[in-house]
Amino acid sequence: MTTKPIRLADVAKEAGVSHGTASNVFSRPEIVREEVRERVLAAAGRLGYAGPDPRGRMLRAGKVNAIGVATAEPLSYFFDDPFARIVMSGISQVCDATGAGLSLVSAANDQQLAWNIQSALVDGFVVFCIEGGSRLVELTRERKLPFVALDFGFDDDTIATIGIDDREGARLAAGHLASLGHQRFAVLAMQFDERGPGPAPADRARTAIYAGTRDRLHGYFDALELAGIETARVPIYETLNDEASTWAGLDHLFSASERPTAILAMSDKIALHALDWLRTHGIAVPGQVSIIGFDGVPEAANAEPPLTTIAQPMVEMGRRAAHAILNFDGVVRRQKMEVELVVRGSTGRPALSRHRADAPSSLRLDF
Repeated sequence: MTTKPIRLADVAKEAGVSHGTASNVFSRPEIVREEVRERVLAAAGRLGYAGPDPRGRMLRAGKVNAIGVATAEPLSYFFDDPFARIVMSGISQVCDATGAGLSLVSAANDQQLAWNIQSALVDGFVVFCIEGGSRLVELTRERKLPFVALDFGFDDDTIATIGIDDREGARLAAGHLASLGHQRFAVLAMQFDERGPGPAPADRARTAIYAGTRDRLHGYFDALELAGIETARVPIYETLNDEASTWAGLDHLFSASERPTAILAMSDKIALHALDWLRTHGIAVPGQVSIIGFDGVPEAANAEPPLTTIAQPMVEMGRRAAHAILNFDGVVRRQKMEVELVVRGSTGRPALSRHRADAPSSLRLDF
């Protein structure tokens, strides 16, 4: 036999009160006399009634008070990637302050991602647009819920975004190293397209699919050209923003007859992996090679030496993204946030000659 579910009306009948009074016991108990509350709760306990489903009430109101945070990467991305972790802390702060829920949406394959996006019980999505960004946006749009894209690598004015001026940040990075007197540069880049890691000719890099990567390269070259450096001779190595491809890139760059004295890394994650490689190979930073990252993750300040970087306001980006979903007013906004050059110990003047390559620079720029 099938047991009928216990309804609020059954509790009201058992307690001898109206349906409205029983409802108030669970939704607005402060307006119900104490003895009546106790009678209704006792009746609910006898019948095994746990209370109304909050999802039904929220859905009737058209809101569930929850934010979905989506990525096409594995779920571990939210915990392993320094940029994602810091942005998530900003989103979490808003959720804590407003009592909103948080749902992490990811998948191992496209079919599972589509299902997870479609079935997520949320008011809208904050979308981390790295690899697979265009597909992620397409799936999110199909839900017809508000969404805002972070780190979006494509040009589309119809999409609400929160980001930075990648080109300006890169200009600051390359300009800093050029002002120190460096002439021999190399770029450890993020992905340009789907072809995978390896040496990348400048022409291909300049026309990269991913706008963030392309804009950072343009910014580097803007500053280097202004400093009179021939950018056609600057080697570029495309990485997957991980240790293996970063180390392979440095193996390639330092096997050349003319080694770089300045490395432009398109993320702090790449730069931190590069510091490990340079330390392992006995190359002094900044005595022989200076390196600058991009992002401003906390690990950068604790590196050895502390990493010079272009810091973006990641926590505030997360806060703004969360507010954009919870307070959506129907307007698509594209927000650009300021970046900051943070000078630490990983950059300094180049050695005066090859004979002094093992000696650290006499000039150290600090905070």
